Amino acid sequence: MYFMKINNSLKIAAVLVLTVLITGCATRKVTRVDPADQIDLSGRWNDTDSKQVAEQMSRDVLSKPWLTRFEGNQERPPVVIIGIIINRTSEHIEAETFVKDVEIEFINSGKVRVVASDLFREKLREEKDQQQTNATPESQQKIAAELGADFMLFGTINSTTDEYKKERLVNYKVNLELINLETTEKVWIGDKEIKKFIKN
Repeated sequence: MYFMKINNSLKIAAVLVLTVLITGCATRKVTRVDPADQIDLSGRWNDTDSKQVAEQMSRDVLSKPWLTRFEGNQERPPVVIIGIIINRTSEHIEAETFVKDVEIEFINSGKVRVVASDLFREKLREEKDQQQTNATPESQQKIAAELGADFMLFGTINSTTDEYKKERLVNYKVNLELINLETTEKVWIGDKEIKKFIKN
């Protein structure tokens, strides 16, 4: 009799758990939103931060004297390669997303030309090597005809956090530097900060 009571109690508990799970799943709602909408759920670095910083820093670097000086000495726009952007925050930030946002701003400005990073260049070279034996002569792409970069952009994403009770202030700081590849001269240094106040 005792075991039957325990068995019945377990059955009732199982039914209650299943009911909670089913009810929980039934109340979840997914809504499509405009990708341009600024939605901040956690207070952590997100796509809006990446786009805003990339846009503002790209606008800044492309308005500085290094570009005018280069254009005065050359009859072509400068070629830029985006190097490593290191995430030094405690969060998981896909730096590649930020790199892509910067590349978009650079290319769309029409003021500079952008070449592929080393990872993509290796893939491109493999494809060109295969073309030399597998593609028709008129469609083969030339070897040793790559566009060399004049400048490399690299930098870091840092953050500091100040917390007290249920309040948190997160300060993100992105530092970027543009380097002349031939002379190693730093021709531009920029930084952008984003502060987020989170109250639970």
